[in-house]
Amino acid sequence: MKVLRICSFIIVIALVGCTSKTEPQGLSGYALGTNYNITYFDTKVNPDLLPAIDSVFYVLNKSMSTYIKNSDISKINRGDDQVVVDHHFKTVFNAAKSVYAATNGFFDPTVGNLVNAYGFGPEEGLAILTAFDRDRLLTLTGFEKVTLNAEGRLDKSNPNIYLDFNAIGKGYAVDVLSSMMENRFGYTNTLVEIGGEIQAKGKHILKNSPWTVAIDAPNEYVAGRDLLRTLSLENQALATSGNYRKYRIDEKGNKYVHTINPLDGTASPAKVLSASVIAVDCMTADAYATALMSMPISKIEKLSLDGIEYMLVLSGDDGAYDIQRSLGFPSLKLP
Repeated sequence: MKVLRICSFIIVIALVGCTSKTEPQGLSGYALGTNYNITYFDTKVNPDLLPAIDSVFYVLNKSMSTYIKNSDISKINRGDDQVVVDHHFKTVFNAAKSVYAATNGFFDPTVGNLVNAYGFGPEEGLAILTAFDRDRLLTLTGFEKVTLNAEGRLDKSNPNIYLDFNAIGKGYAVDVLSSMMENRFGYTNTLVEIGGEIQAKGKHILKNSPWTVAIDAPNEYVAGRDLLRTLSLENQALATSGNYRKYRIDEKGNKYVHTINPLDGTASPAKVLSASVIAVDCMTADAYATALMSMPISKIEKLSLDGIEYMLVLSGDDGAYDIQRSLGFPSLKLP
């Protein structure tokens, strides 16, 4: 599963040449281990936004960050069964359960022990991960082993099960911020992006057109961004997951990527270099993008994806890319 400390795979096309009194205003910063950018339209910068945004990140970190030792999820991972989780945790937990079932276990937040063992989590990784280690940690994997009771407490079949919502939490944070921009501040045309996960509400009102975003080419050798394609979004969310920059090579020269197959515990490079998913909400797109990275292509093609579209970038011959996408994925344009 991917972790929060990842590179962005999507960038927002620059906004230029505005002459209207209502202009695109931008906010940016660093949170959840990555960068965030928010674009909205107003006559001037709204000074109330930044404190509100910071408060959202504070609450979500306190609830679900595995990098904060006193967060609710960290306490739960240490075996504390008396933690009563908040509504954010419940929302993410229930959504994760749905994706877990829909993907036949290829999306699984209980993969956290393996994430740590491979060196992609907050805990110290193993120098060499043996088959014995992998099989042992697989006994602590399986989302069916964790339930959320009516009181808001988690029941784990084994206290050592380690939950990791990093592959869905960032998308959820995008949704929370996007909702806040609209429902609290009244901005209905916004673009919210955190580390490459994006929610496009309304449209670019000065251009009277959908928002234009770009997907990076999965090139690990480019220091900056190498654009692959652009596409238009309106009232949609887009998330991309990839393994081409987040990987680790152990002492024996074995290469491990950060997307871990929760069914067999492996983290080997695959033909799929990146997966982009479009859904109504970014939380769902985020989770499915992770799941598609760990699934065989033959299983992806058999998935029943209601309201979800995807694009896979596959490794081709001589370093070229092959693109495979669902029928409803938007038309792509060269950047």
